[in-house]
Amino acid sequence: MDVLDLTRLQFAVVTIYHYFFVPLSISLAASAAGLQIAWLRTKKAEYLHLTKFVGKLLIITFAVGVVTGLVQEFQFGLGWSAFANFYGDVFGPTLAIEGMLAFFLEATFLALWYFGWDRLPRLVHTACIVIVAVGTLLSAFIILAANSFMQNPVAYALDPVTGRARLTSFTDLMLNKVNLAAFPHTMSGALMVGGALLLALGVWRLAADPAYGILARLGAWLTLAGGGFTALTGDHLGKVITEVQPMKMAAAEALYETTSGAPFAVFATGKPLPEFALEIPWLLSILAKGNPNATVQGIDDLQAQYAAEFGPGSYVPMIPVAFWTFRLMIGAGMLAMVVAAFYLWRTRKGRQAPRWLTRWLPLIPLLPTAANTFGWIFTETARQPWIAFGISKVADGISPGLTSSEVIASLAGFTVVYGVLAVVWLRLVRHLARQPLAAPPATADKSDLAPVY
Repeated sequence: MDVLDLTRLQFAVVTIYHYFFVPLSISLAASAAGLQIAWLRTKKAEYLHLTKFVGKLLIITFAVGVVTGLVQEFQFGLGWSAFANFYGDVFGPTLAIEGMLAFFLEATFLALWYFGWDRLPRLVHTACIVIVAVGTLLSAFIILAANSFMQNPVAYALDPVTGRARLTSFTDLMLNKVNLAAFPHTMSGALMVGGALLLALGVWRLAADPAYGILARLGAWLTLAGGGFTALTGDHLGKVITEVQPMKMAAAEALYETTSGAPFAVFATGKPLPEFALEIPWLLSILAKGNPNATVQGIDDLQAQYAAEFGPGSYVPMIPVAFWTFRLMIGAGMLAMVVAAFYLWRTRKGRQAPRWLTRWLPLIPLLPTAANTFGWIFTETARQPWIAFGISKVADGISPGLTSSEVIASLAGFTVVYGVLAVVWLRLVRHLARQPLAAPPATADKSDLAPVY
């Protein structure tokens, strides 16, 4: 691997690892806010105890997410300084605002919420966790705008003096059509991951406290609902991507020839794919353009078009990676939905889930996490060779003078640190889940239900 490949690998490792915690923070914040509102309305002690439990999960996850997020932003200076220098005026505002939201808004109100039990008025205290939940959504929307710029560059102009790209409209950057489509899709995927974690922990600790049954069913509903919304929003996102990056959709299907009424291959073999394919007729045309008879451009025609427009070179991404990550993303997400739906059906009206199911359910967070990971791998690798589609290639963005040994050393260091963080996070979650939920008082009036740690 040359220095470019190593730098891409380092960025992929850092980004994928960071994104393990981002969707959890988003969904856990919303879950804690929902549970506290439910407790505020019903005064049921179970909701109070679950609010505190989910809130502590959020704090653990948020802390690790902040640490990994800092490294994520440092990557632009470490390995991609040429890209950062050229597009810094466009990327800078999004990274700065997202950083301020995370450090000032979310962290401040999360601290107020944690230390404010029995100190703040209940409505004010509840508002703190609601603000945290809203803050995570704002952070996600703004940082996705930066990524959407790489998929569909908008709101920029080249400065005639410096030659650098400068931002022309922050509003247009935020309202990029890719961002408007990717945001609900990404948030739906986050809901699946958080729901799966709550389902896993609820099932694992169900024997310790019946309140965990509430948590397990809540997690199952979030996983199922998140999966449904992910499918709906993904359909819209696919059509937007077909419009702005037709090569990406062609690579997802390994479609070499422009085809009307294009089928979708569930499975294919061959070098490169497909020689043999199990196909669903017209489905790719439906996914790409919403019309079973629509024409989908093929890889060969797009390669010729891009070579004429941008100059000689290969504009074809890694076809097997695009093909299989697209299907693994869909398959893992659908399997998570099926498992969650099956659990809800088997536990309806107070029934107990079979032992074989509860034995394996603690592993269910792996499914939506894998779906998210495969989705991002597809999104980024199928954009190649562009770092910002149509205007800058990946090879143009690497830091000048960077050596392979420097990248290997930093990658090894990040891997060790991230491995330690993973162990710490898992041990803290396991320790927290093993602690008993506070028992509700035998007799209580409204004043007895004041939240106290």
